[in-house]
Amino acid sequence: MRIHQEWTTGGFELPPLAPATSVFPTRGYLELWWRHFGSGDLSVVEDGNALMALWRSPDGVVGFVGDEDLTDYHSPLGSGAGSLLGNYLAGLPAGTPFRFDSLPLEAVEELAAGLGTRAVTTRHEAAFRIALPAHFDDFLAGLSKKERHELRRKHRRFVEAAGDPQWLEGQPDPVGIFVGLHRMAEGKKGRFMTAEREAFFRDLAALPGARIDILAGEAGAPVAAAIGFQNGDAYYLYNSAYDPAAAALSPGIVLLWMLFGATIAAGITIFDFLKGDEAYKLRLGAEARPLYVLEGST
Repeated sequence: MRIHQEWTTGGFELPPLAPATSVFPTRGYLELWWRHFGSGDLSVVEDGNALMALWRSPDGVVGFVGDEDLTDYHSPLGSGAGSLLGNYLAGLPAGTPFRFDSLPLEAVEELAAGLGTRAVTTRHEAAFRIALPAHFDDFLAGLSKKERHELRRKHRRFVEAAGDPQWLEGQPDPVGIFVGLHRMAEGKKGRFMTAEREAFFRDLAALPGARIDILAGEAGAPVAAAIGFQNGDAYYLYNSAYDPAAAALSPGIVLLWMLFGATIAAGITIFDFLKGDEAYKLRLGAEARPLYVLEGST
């Protein structure tokens, strides 16, 4: 076992233990998160077969790099991570607390087996995913009659008021447009986009597979935007925002209509809404992917 703080280690080339977890277990995302938000002690733990980027927060809790509010999935890389984590924790002082969150089933089973009775496993979150068909019409046909009617009605209302929805492309600062829309929101959502998080999102947008989609009507003014990641055969919707002044046009729903159409046309087979149990996800046919937290003390 080797414990260090080197982001350049080749161990980050190992595949994630839990599949379909997008950028979140990768060096690119983890190093980026650490640069913007990391504090406490960083430990990259590897043994040639598995790797985990861990940190001990200022309050003394050991966990994966990446807070659960911004990091939708955690997964070790490679194989044999359970025994590796067990060995690492065995070297810490007795009574050291640990908490590993946002773990898909594949990851929590492996890690729990390595930790044994030292850890308690609890389901605490879920991501929501849709299996996409080959054609957009088939996607609509798979919805309930009521939801299909609502989608078409809101799309039609947008067209009648603002013209055909379109993507704004070639913008000099797409992140700035997204951030501006996000800050228009009321309450917690609007306050979320601090200057610190804006800097983080700007760097996120440069990661491989990242994309920002900006929705407009025929007048060309942005009314909604989404940032997501397209990796392999899956699209991961990370965050979205819309102009409250255009709320009567249901720009958020029309944005999803456009995203479904674009991802299906690109051959994407999984649309992952990531964390959050908002009712609209279920109405659109999404199914829960349970996420677990593993916690205890040494």
